[in-house]
Amino acid sequence: MTDQILTAIDVCKYLRIPRSTLYKLAQTRQIPAFRVGRHWRFKKEKIEEWVSRQEKLG
Repeated sequence: MTDQILTAIDVCKYLRIPRSTLYKLAQTRQIPAFRVGRHWRFKKEKIEEWVSRQEKLG
């Protein structure tokens, strides 16, 4: 099983949000993310699950 890892730029394009908003969500643990050195990374599967949960809430 290979998880696709996304960069912050990839996630910003996918969610259509500014990078500063994504960083705030990641830092406050409101979106699934992890750090690799100084860079935020995101698993595509986890982001898709997160989006699905957000749609159910809204």
